[in-house]
Amino acid sequence: MARANLTSAAVIAAAADLADRDGFDTITLSALARGLGVQTASLYSHVRDRSALVEGVHRLALGELADRIALAIGGRSGHDALTALAGAHRDYAREFPGRWTALQRPATEATVRSEAAGRVAGLTQAVLRGYPLPESELVHAVRLLAATVNGFLALQANGGIAHREPDPDLSWRRALDALDVAFRSWPAPAA
Repeated sequence: MARANLTSAAVIAAAADLADRDGFDTITLSALARGLGVQTASLYSHVRDRSALVEGVHRLALGELADRIALAIGGRSGHDALTALAGAHRDYAREFPGRWTALQRPATEATVRSEAAGRVAGLTQAVLRGYPLPESELVHAVRLLAATVNGFLALQANGGIAHREPDPDLSWRRALDALDVAFRSWPAPAA
């Protein structure tokens, strides 16, 4: 059964759903066409190729994540905002594993400059501006936060921390507490 009225947004959303259900690497135009009940050639009027499709999933995920972060951190600051920001990432990764994988792939220059990427970066910086960090050190703090959250989530996704006590949730909270301490006592910029 062919789907009428396909749009680029609908094709990208279907690709994101495919990634969540079957894994990021299953995103192909032929698999997507089968799932949509259309011929592969009919997708080319909506997406240029697989690269464009993957880029679309990346941008979709950035926009969805930005919406979740904004809701989570609203009215919060300091440790509460940091925990909410990290929790939004963790919940998104659990709920949408294929989309999360897209976020872990290198972004194209166009995606980096996209409104969705700007929103995620701006919200993250807003949380970190609640700490006594010099503006010149903000990029380093963002990188530390991203490395900690993404590293933890990657280890959890591949089962790397599932086989030891205590519960990984305790380790997650401890990691966020350690980040909070680091951001509150950030060293002075190097001369």
